[in-house]
Amino acid sequence: MSQTKQDEQPSLTVLNTDKYREGYANSVQVRMSVWDFQLVFGTMHQTSAEEVKIENFQAVYLSPQQAKALLNVLAHNVQQYEQTFGHLELEPQRPQVGGPVN
Repeated sequence: MSQTKQDEQPSLTVLNTDKYREGYANSVQVRMSVWDFQLVFGTMHQTSAEEVKIENFQAVYLSPQQAKALLNVLAHNVQQYEQTFGHLELEPQRPQVGGPVN
């Protein structure tokens, strides 16, 4: 069976611009409007029992369609991660009173 022109995928080239940066974020805030979603990435630091500071370093705007595509890609990748490494807990597990401490 021969492949038609419509079935062929275009070649993809990915380039990093001079402004490309990588960073670690343990805080992501999501803001939305009628036109877009804004993801604000930051680093959270607990300076004391009473205070947590978040230092935002990057905001990225996405169209609603791209936000939904990102949701699907992240969900798929988290499922694969959990199949490989085990279930992820969102809240840290605290030792039970009187139980073993590892």
